[in-house]
Amino acid sequence: MMDELILAIETSCDETAAAVIKNGREIVSNVVSSQIESHKRFGGVVPEVASRHHVEQMTLVLEEALAQAGLEPSDLTAVAVTEGPGLVGALLIGVNAAKAFAFAHGLPLVPVHHIAGHIYANRLLTEMEFPLLTLIVSGGHTELVYMKEHGSYEVIGETRDDAAGEAYDKVARTLNMPYPGGPHIDRLAQEGEPVIDLPRSWLEPGSYDFSFSGLKSAVINTVHNATQRGETIKPEDLAASFQASVVEVLVEKTFRAAQEYGVKQVLLAGGVAANKGLRAGLEARFAGSQYELIIPPLSLCTDNAAMIGAAASIEYKKGKRADLALNGVPGLDLEAQ
Repeated sequence: MMDELILAIETSCDETAAAVIKNGREIVSNVVSSQIESHKRFGGVVPEVASRHHVEQMTLVLEEALAQAGLEPSDLTAVAVTEGPGLVGALLIGVNAAKAFAFAHGLPLVPVHHIAGHIYANRLLTEMEFPLLTLIVSGGHTELVYMKEHGSYEVIGETRDDAAGEAYDKVARTLNMPYPGGPHIDRLAQEGEPVIDLPRSWLEPGSYDFSFSGLKSAVINTVHNATQRGETIKPEDLAASFQASVVEVLVEKTFRAAQEYGVKQVLLAGGVAANKGLRAGLEARFAGSQYELIIPPLSLCTDNAAMIGAAASIEYKKGKRADLALNGVPGLDLEAQ
């Protein structure tokens, strides 16, 4: 039987990425060009700048992914691309590159949901066992997703305001740390003690939704109040206290959902999945439980195309195809997949 080889493209935000995935489980090549240095001076991602960088990098990244894999276009089974959600200008670069490549080489085109990609990054480590639960934590998303089978997504909880990653970036800015703030806060938190009393937003009893804007505001107010009183707060203690609040809510809601839904596996996904405090919190809570906890390596947490290829393999087998009218959809719905 011929191997399935999917060339995948991801340009939803500020990484230009291409990868080749074999049979949905094996990374043949995985190339990522990050733009963090360009966006640092603005304190966040500037959509127009991101789009221009994608235009510059797209062809180079595609060529590199094929070269590393030692493949020609004629060896490929299909081309996959992130359809959404994401920055519309950034998405359009990837979508149009994928359409051009598919058209030029007579290959089927498979559209992929960005969050489905983050979930399927875990399949590059181990086979998924259903039913399962995924905690997705990134700059733009914080969600709990229940899956009863491949390609089936039920969002049982999501953020009502700031995503966890956004809250990290805003707190980092308050502490005069560069963008992206998550890694800096995480590193600082390891050196401090969670001695500052900050709120935990549990919302209504039984709710699996998240809210981090109140916590972010509490941190900012704590800093301003201390400044007005001429007091100094140890930044490492503030970082540790903020992180403890975020992690406790994420971990407890995930554990409670795993119990209620009777899942076999619990997966972690998204850029904030690289956070040491969150990884340690989940490992401690799920240790000795009947749930298998799967946490991807750091390289598969942040945006990459390998995860898009892994998700595309499932969609390809389901017969999902796009024609050349495919467009970038910034608000693409996961449950409608």
